[in-house]
Amino acid sequence: MEELIVIRKQRYNRHWAALWRRLVLRRWTAVVDLRRSALPWLLWAKHRATPSKAEANEHRVLTLARTLDAQPPPAPTVWTSPQDQTEADRLIGSARPVLAVGPTANWPGKVWPPERFAELVQRLIAPGGALAGASVFVTGGPNEIDQAQPVIDAVPSEQLRAGVGLSLPTTAAALQRCRLFIGNDSGLMHLAAAAGTPVLGLFGPTKDVVYGPWSRHSRVVRTPESYQELVGQPGFQYKTAGTQMTNLTVDTVEHAAHALLDETASTVETGAATHQE
Repeated sequence: MEELIVIRKQRYNRHWAALWRRLVLRRWTAVVDLRRSALPWLLWAKHRATPSKAEANEHRVLTLARTLDAQPPPAPTVWTSPQDQTEADRLIGSARPVLAVGPTANWPGKVWPPERFAELVQRLIAPGGALAGASVFVTGGPNEIDQAQPVIDAVPSEQLRAGVGLSLPTTAAALQRCRLFIGNDSGLMHLAAAAGTPVLGLFGPTKDVVYGPWSRHSRVVRTPESYQELVGQPGFQYKTAGTQMTNLTVDTVEHAAHALLDETASTVETGAATHQE
């Protein structure tokens, strides 16, 4: 039997109790909990697996692979339906190449200023740019249109492929048609890597050695300041701090984008990414 149970967070962590009530009357062959909650130990299960304490600066993929005793660690990947592929074809069309941009993140400290994204995109798609004449696929969550709008406004309408608010499977299918993804440390960055798209992730107040995109064609560029220098500032609170990415220049990111495009030129099909673990 297959069933997907959606957890909706509640105050005071009451969602865990609600989930436990849904699960407690069943016998489970195995329970895998990547959040290290008490839940696996409160259920009738033959096998239980939770992540052990990560080693210093260990990438999250390696930690999870050890949890499941999976060696070598499998590369994250995504599967899409024919309907998702059809929708991506409708959205992207036949235009190639396509530059994907992820200017959003789930807290402000990780967000590279949107005007920097806009300038970068204009440089890359301008005549003589590394992706001259490319279409631009702008991604973001359903509630992130305000973060993405400056980038959307910077792209000529005939080159814009707006993808803010799309479902994740459709977004993944669209990303598979993109030559390069550039974005903040976010779930969409990881989705692009799992889709096989070359990814340039932008980092500042998060650890790229732990949370960097994981794929053969993924690279990171970070602020001149280290993670510790940014989060170690007096009074730093990730929920209230503004962007910590202002010292990452457009020149630096553009240079890294050129390098990744050159590096992947012979291994990526023209105008679309091929999934390679």
